Amino acid sequence: MTTALWEGLIPTEQRQPLTEAMDTLDPKALLECLHSVNTRVHKAVQAALPQLLPLLEAATQALREGGRLLYVGAGTSGRLGVLDASECPPTFGVPPEWVQGIIAGGSTALTTAVEGAEDDPQAGAADLQALGLNPKDVVLGLSASGGAPYVLGAMAYAQQVGATTGGCSCVAGSPLSQAVQWPVEVLVGAEALTGSTRLKAGTAQKLVLNLLSTATMVRLGKTVGNLMVDVQPTNHKLRLRANRLVQHLAGVSEAEATALLQASKGHVKTAVVMATQQTTREAAQALLASTQGQLRPWVAQT
Repeated sequence: MTTALWEGLIPTEQRQPLTEAMDTLDPKALLECLHSVNTRVHKAVQAALPQLLPLLEAATQALREGGRLLYVGAGTSGRLGVLDASECPPTFGVPPEWVQGIIAGGSTALTTAVEGAEDDPQAGAADLQALGLNPKDVVLGLSASGGAPYVLGAMAYAQQVGATTGGCSCVAGSPLSQAVQWPVEVLVGAEALTGSTRLKAGTAQKLVLNLLSTATMVRLGKTVGNLMVDVQPTNHKLRLRANRLVQHLAGVSEAEATALLQASKGHVKTAVVMATQQTTREAAQALLASTQGQLRPWVAQT
């Protein structure tokens, strides 16, 4: 009778056999038990990479052509979207409008559960409408179960507008997958804590978002190799990092890098081109524009 309660449910709601008695374990065994269940996450993301590829291409094209990458989710999924979006400006030096996270219930839902917010499909559509969604944009719906009405409402509106749509879920053939052009299904299976998708499903979605945003920015020239050349030097640590970047990429001393960054108004790429091409800030900016912001053609060494 008890077993039958969990049969036939979607994977994110099923009971995990490996953790059924985890409350009886000693601390070391408990940690090992929980960790063992999580080992499936990376394999599931690996299997989903081919599904992520067209979304990467779409996001790259959208940002090149004046569109935006918008994440839409509820609960944990929504918070992860907002987190990834908020980290793009300081990491890659892009405007906050480029990548945005929209969560059911608004900013309050980032720290406090907003009851019923995820059950309102009209709110999902209205939130995208308020952002002026247009066909240039890419919208990625985030729902571990693939069935959050808020997200489905948002995706229906995005399809209506003509925006490119993707969906990241942890259930095969979910309503979200059926509602979008590019479904990404990360099949992590039952959670260690039954139904708590902040665990495996949340980790999987965080990995997918990390991959998508980082790979998009790499393709847009926001890095040279693994160096963050569009980092914003807004604190002491980042100013030191910017100085190291200029030293390395332009082949100059620390003092020279400091002077270059001052002359370039703190812009690493401009400082590097000023040094390698022996030119002014304005001319360096023009050279960068000629290569669509790609710094690699102008560096001394990588």
